Amino acid sequence: MNSNKFRLDLTIILVLILLCIVSSFTLFELQPTLSGLAAQTQYMPRQIMWYVLGAVVIAVMMLLDYDRLRQLVWIFYGIGIVMLLMLFFKFPAAIINEANGATSWFILPGIGSMQPAEFVKVFVVIALAHVIMSHNEKNTVRTNKTDLLLLVKLFAVALPPMLLVASQPDLGGFLVLSAILGATILVSGISWRLLLTILGIVLGIGIFVAILSFIFPNQVGGFLQETIFKHVESRFLGWLYPEKYPDSSYQYRLGLMAIGSGILLGKGASNFQVSIPERHTDYIFSAIAEQFGFIGSAIVLFLFFILIYRMIQVGLESNEPFGSYLSAGFIGMFTYQIFQNIGMSVGLVPITGLPLPFLSYGGSSTLAYMIAIGIVLNIHSRTRTFMFETQK
Repeated sequence: MNSNKFRLDLTIILVLILLCIVSSFTLFELQPTLSGLAAQTQYMPRQIMWYVLGAVVIAVMMLLDYDRLRQLVWIFYGIGIVMLLMLFFKFPAAIINEANGATSWFILPGIGSMQPAEFVKVFVVIALAHVIMSHNEKNTVRTNKTDLLLLVKLFAVALPPMLLVASQPDLGGFLVLSAILGATILVSGISWRLLLTILGIVLGIGIFVAILSFIFPNQVGGFLQETIFKHVESRFLGWLYPEKYPDSSYQYRLGLMAIGSGILLGKGASNFQVSIPERHTDYIFSAIAEQFGFIGSAIVLFLFFILIYRMIQVGLESNEPFGSYLSAGFIGMFTYQIFQNIGMSVGLVPITGLPLPFLSYGGSSTLAYMIAIGIVLNIHSRTRTFMFETQK
């Protein structure tokens, strides 16, 4: 006997509501500390507007059968590639916005800025899940040849948007797409022997590049200066040697100062003594830590842990492999972004421009995250439970 009633994952919904409250409160408290162009925008009301619109998006996603995404997958993927190509060729110039040396945004009259890479992440998850599903349906007998073919297909789908995002340049977006690709490969059914071989090759190349960087730092740095990733060297050196490179480590040092000053219980609401650029976006975790200390930061981390844990459960319980593949892609997306953003705030990893999901201000990112959560909730609502077993 099975349960066919419509199901909501109340845990995920509750976590989202709590994260939205934390974000709105923090943005409200940060507003008086902002200066320059940032001070001209009321971020808390606008963020609430994006949350409301995101809730509508989730409701719409819940009404659809997520399996129908397979019928529209290449339309979504094509739209994403076209938007990235428009940024690459800077056409039409009237709606292209360049900021901090990166061409990553459209300026839409009456709406504001939009970052296509955020939506492309969702489109890539759907495309990779579809490719795995279609391949496994056609190749019921797994061999090294079929596994290698699937791997080639996955890279063929993921590499074009990854390279276009990297060319903006947007290293953070490139790494998120890499995390999505890695997560979907892990659940694709490809043999572990092949995966470990590829992982060994990748690690070998990474170690070789790292050794070159330490032995010939000037040569490697000079090479990077001639590429679109010339900013990577300064950020990496600022992370490794903050005292030696004070300009490159400016945000890094201020972030650590703000988080450390919060100690256990924090300084209290609106008590900011450290001013950090882009604090309402990429560095919002430092604002939470400064106000509410280790306890407040731990609560935020716990909320993210519960969110990822529930997403893993949804993927494992799904009756359809397509649902599991989608969940895995979104888990990779959220997990990496949370780790990278908080990691750079506490000095664990170098700085990259990635927002903290559901907390950082941003319309494009918030809507993209809401679409992803709407799909996960859809998967959960259409998973049927049976008295004696779970049908797979």
